[in-house]
Amino acid sequence: MIQKVCFVTIGATAAFDQLLKAVLASGFLQALQALGYTSLRLQYGKNGQKILNELNPQDNADCHDIEINGFDFNTNGLGQEMWCTKAAKDRAEGVVISHAGSGTILDALRIRVPLIVVPNTSLLHNHQVELAEELSKQGYLVHGHLNDLPAALRESEVHRKKLQAWPPNNRGADPSGRGLAGVMDEEMGFYD
Repeated sequence: MIQKVCFVTIGATAAFDQLLKAVLASGFLQALQALGYTSLRLQYGKNGQKILNELNPQDNADCHDIEINGFDFNTNGLGQEMWCTKAAKDRAEGVVISHAGSGTILDALRIRVPLIVVPNTSLLHNHQVELAEELSKQGYLVHGHLNDLPAALRESEVHRKKLQAWPPNNRGADPSGRGLAGVMDEEMGFYD
């Protein structure tokens, strides 16, 4: 059986219980199944295990034959989970659903996986909405909303081939030897 993975990350610093509840809802799981997804993997943060245990439909018919699992935090980053959404010999291309943290967005864009960004509007001095709107407008990702994630999932499938690829690292591994400054210059397009 060909796998198709949906990976959801809420980030490492702020709880985003609303996103966890939205992706565990029967309507979202039904949308995953309708689009051929076989697995839902959650990075749920330090308090998310309780939500997963309470809402995990794996034990009943609401799971729609989707394998559901998760973890709190990975000290090695989320790259491996994001790579599991890429197409491979035994895997169809899936999707990453993320809070709108800039680091997570950049990671997913660099890996070139379809990305749905759902801003955590409960954060103080939040710029996540503006970031999601602008990157969606430019064609890099789909701006998702908690109240209708199935629509964002369907939009991601339709626009999968049209989504703009993030500019690649054209110079390879930081040949400037300038560390973070060199990486940031590369991301911003500042070349010597």
